[in-house]
Amino acid sequence: MSTDKYAVLGNAIYDQIGGISNVQSLYHCMTRLRIVIKDKSKVNLEGLKKVEGVLGVVEGDTLEIVVGPGVNTKVAQKMVDAAGVKENEPFPTTSTENSANSYKQDKSEVMQKANEVHAAQKASLKNTWWRAALQHISAIFIPLIPAFIGAGLISGVSGILKNMMAVKMVPASWSLSLTVLGVISSGLFFYLNIFVGINAAKEFGATPGLGGIIGGIVMLPGVVAPVTIPNIFDGQPLAPGQGGIIGVLIGVWLLSYVEKFFHKHIADSIDIIFTPFLTVLIMGLATIFLIMPFAGWLSNSLVGSINWVLKVGGPIAGFILGTAFLPMVMLGLHQILTPIHLQMIQKMGYTPLLPILAMAGGGQVGTAIALWVKCRKNKQLTKLIKGALPVGILGVGEPLIYGVSLPLGRPFITACLGGGVGGAVLGAFGNVGSVAIGTSGVALIPLIAHNKALIYCIGLLSAYIGGFILTYFWGVPKSAMVAKNEDGSLVGAAADAAEAETPQAESVTVELASPVSGQFEELSAVPDDVFSQKMVGDGFAVVPDNGTIVAPVDGRILTIMDTKHAVTMESTAGKLELVLHFGVDTVELKGAPFEIKVASGQEVKRGDVIAEMNIAAVKDAQKPTDIMTIITNMEDVASISPVASAKVAAGETAIVVKTK
Repeated sequence: MSTDKYAVLGNAIYDQIGGISNVQSLYHCMTRLRIVIKDKSKVNLEGLKKVEGVLGVVEGDTLEIVVGPGVNTKVAQKMVDAAGVKENEPFPTTSTENSANSYKQDKSEVMQKANEVHAAQKASLKNTWWRAALQHISAIFIPLIPAFIGAGLISGVSGILKNMMAVKMVPASWSLSLTVLGVISSGLFFYLNIFVGINAAKEFGATPGLGGIIGGIVMLPGVVAPVTIPNIFDGQPLAPGQGGIIGVLIGVWLLSYVEKFFHKHIADSIDIIFTPFLTVLIMGLATIFLIMPFAGWLSNSLVGSINWVLKVGGPIAGFILGTAFLPMVMLGLHQILTPIHLQMIQKMGYTPLLPILAMAGGGQVGTAIALWVKCRKNKQLTKLIKGALPVGILGVGEPLIYGVSLPLGRPFITACLGGGVGGAVLGAFGNVGSVAIGTSGVALIPLIAHNKALIYCIGLLSAYIGGFILTYFWGVPKSAMVAKNEDGSLVGAAADAAEAETPQAESVTVELASPVSGQFEELSAVPDDVFSQKMVGDGFAVVPDNGTIVAPVDGRILTIMDTKHAVTMESTAGKLELVLHFGVDTVELKGAPFEIKVASGQEVKRGDVIAEMNIAAVKDAQKPTDIMTIITNMEDVASISPVASAKVAAGETAIVVKTK
């Protein structure tokens, strides 16, 4: 269940109006949600009015639910997100709408569809090309991680037993068992290119089986010495697996375009025959003669460069890599490392890069322990640490990053540097590698190659110590050491000191001017229940003689509605939060009669022109022209005294507000 208060409010509203399936469309205006209902008999008005956060309900052709300015925008977004649509778009329908149990069935089906649609929209709208590439890589390899861990652990156990057999710690009769373990662990790694090809085809929208073929082609099946296939660039024989994972990714990505081209241009009646035939033929030839040579060169260069950096750079390279990994995780850039790790494992049997990067998690653990020791009076923080630390030790660092170190600022930096200390230690030893990819931390120990698990543990312990010392002496903010209860409230002397230091707000008298020349009226006279019943707040209204609208007080413009029919602002004196609403139900006019003269964030003075309203156009649309000035933070208001009566001029004091 969502803990987001706006999502909770949106779900509660859905529960009282018959569910998502009973909504035809939804949008928000300045203070309320406007929902077109399919079947009004399913709406529980009394229950809706009792929902916490709902300030009022107005019945009509469109159901209007008042939740207040600012809140309405966020709740509307959560509600349309849940349906997988945008505001004012038709909500999805299901075939079970008219059945006896339609509400529960529809909600489940629509929510499932909504999640899929919303995820697709989010990816398409916010992705840059490089972020999209990283997401593709992540989607291809994440499903294989359990297999990597399982096969990698079996390979690690097999390697340990082989070494024990070599020094006669276990009998030679165990050789058959070791052979069987080797077969099991090789089930993934020997055919890894095929697995990657299938997953890549799914991700790029191609036929999975065709992607698997590309992965198989890279292994050059059927090419047995003395038969060879020459590399057309240097004349040397191609080697099975040349180009490896990188070649498969390139090949399947191109295959997806070739297959889609033939699907589009070949007649449906023969598509099933000729599309796979031509796609495999073309991409098979391209893979063998172009992609494998290129990917082989790229792979050799990449692996060689990393090994050179680690060999030459030693502890310095290890420190830089260990320090930089956590920021890479935050930016999502760590995903690009997965195929690099796998390429190194294919060529060398292990990846020396992964253990160094795993030191970043060790720095996080050391930082968390230092915070726990030094901030033990902060029960809220120590509770977070106790929950996140065990999984952090096992290599899952996100809870510590986002729940502990990053929000505090400095501890995140010292955690990164602690990871750098561990990376420097491994870089100094050199050639500490992992036979498979998986979670880091302690969980990576069984995957360390060549009996170097002890060295890895030394590096991990160094990261713990580095993160602890750096954080304990330089990385703990004073705010983190303040005594707090688990709910975040201050304890004892800290609470007393905070209360003593908190300045008491002084009462301020603020004069609000009329934003327009015309007939002054009480809000209760406005022909709209939301305003007349003061669901949003209190204030006044003016029936305008002309369309020039001015700022009623010195302050700052906060927001401007897309439909231009309302703005919010905050007064400089007294910090009154104001809504200036131009006409009644004018949101339906979609901005046509209005011209906004200011921008969000702009400072204005009392009397500055902020908007123009075409009164004739509003009247032609049969909408009331009343212009409302409403104070929404009434909890800070002690009293309101009307000053104006009958006619009032723009910029002339209309009411006097006294704050608490």
